[in-house]
Amino acid sequence: MDYFIPMMEISNKILEKYKNETFKNGKLLPVKVNLTVNRHLKEIAEICGIKKHLTFHLSRHTFATLTMSKGVSLESVSKMLGHKDIKTTQIYAKMTTEKVSRDMAIFKESIKETENKFVINF
Repeated sequence: MDYFIPMMEISNKILEKYKNETFKNGKLLPVKVNLTVNRHLKEIAEICGIKKHLTFHLSRHTFATLTMSKGVSLESVSKMLGHKDIKTTQIYAKMTTEKVSRDMAIFKESIKETENKFVINF
């Protein structure tokens, strides 16, 4: 099965760095297991003085919340995270106050014309 994945410039640079390397199972990047990633994140948090318990799963949650707060649709985020069911994304990609405010502003703008037809002078 083929996939189309739009990439950010930093992602392209990382792929370029490893283009001549060979990894297990035909992977393009060195992939570590969650246990190893979580151990490294713990070390990074300690070095940086971060008190929060950092995990790979937390990074996915942060990615989902951040992308949605920047206007990326729930459907797109769900696809980027590889979820088969959008309900999975809805569970942990919580909507931020910022996103709700922006969506309401868009809605208000879209109904201005209709709203103006019903202006009542008090």
